Amino acid sequence: MRIGFNPNKDRYTKKDDFFHQVIIPVYIPSQDGYFRESFQILKYCLESLLKTIHPKTFVTLVNNGSNADVVDYLNTLHKNGKVHEVIHTTNVGKLNAILKGISGHNFSFITISDCDVLFLNDWQKETYKVFQNFRKAGVVCPTPSSRSLKNHTSNIWFDLFFSKSLYFSKVKNPRALKAFAQSIGNPDFYTKVHLEKYLTVSNKNIRAVVGAGHFVATYRKEVFENNNLKYSNFALGGDSENKLLDIPVIEKGFWRLSTEDNFAYHLGNIEEQWMKETLDELSPNNDLTDKAIILKNMRSSKFEYFIKNVIFSRIITQKKIWRYCIRYKGLSTDEALKYK
Repeated sequence: MRIGFNPNKDRYTKKDDFFHQVIIPVYIPSQDGYFRESFQILKYCLESLLKTIHPKTFVTLVNNGSNADVVDYLNTLHKNGKVHEVIHTTNVGKLNAILKGISGHNFSFITISDCDVLFLNDWQKETYKVFQNFRKAGVVCPTPSSRSLKNHTSNIWFDLFFSKSLYFSKVKNPRALKAFAQSIGNPDFYTKVHLEKYLTVSNKNIRAVVGAGHFVATYRKEVFENNNLKYSNFALGGDSENKLLDIPVIEKGFWRLSTEDNFAYHLGNIEEQWMKETLDELSPNNDLTDKAIILKNMRSSKFEYFIKNVIFSRIITQKKIWRYCIRYKGLSTDEALKYK
């Protein structure tokens, strides 16, 4: 039986001032084996995030089947007003956790991050700078990689092939590239030439690196609008990241880019002394951002997507053609042979 009238019926939801959401899925099922130091890594991640974000940032944590200690920690952050939303679920997989975090919100920017990332000062400011100076930017990663130039970037090559704005530049922070290689347990991930040059796009004095990684990246909200992907069968990997985080970007006609310098570190699952030292050196973000950043809408078509990302991609990635292209954009013959 119902008596009376629900006072909230037909009322609009209260509008808030947030325009940037950060979603972090958290999966730490135990504190043994692979996960024995993951809880401390998570703390570094969230402490660095809370220290470096501006006040108009909405933080969503998705507990994806973590152990009781982690659950208590996340709940305490929420209770103390440090984060805005904590979603609890069983282990539904990383991509399904991300979908839960996106649902029910409408923010201009959405950052999706693994829970083993150390955020550095100015990562938001530098990310916005790329979006504002490259109108086709659809996703921006704060950790540039010289090996990302071939991954879902054929639309950039198509748009700028004859432009001098697409060219190989000197790597601004080779030490950060080495740190990433170390963090994934593959110190030889980057060759000597990777540490010296990466492919960039330029607009006057602003440069961005071509390509974007997955472990932390910021997306325009349009990337996830009208997305038909509601569920992924994969807990991690498979084609799930491709379908949710890669293809929608280029389907909407957007570019995948990264900041020229490094503004986040991948930590991995083992604590190291430099992590706390870097965290302690961070200064609080006192940016009094009072207005949301508005980006111009982009139009795209299925035909344009097919030409740039299917037909042209097949052509440009052929071995001989690819080597010619990267030589045309600034590498020597010897460098092109070593640049994978």
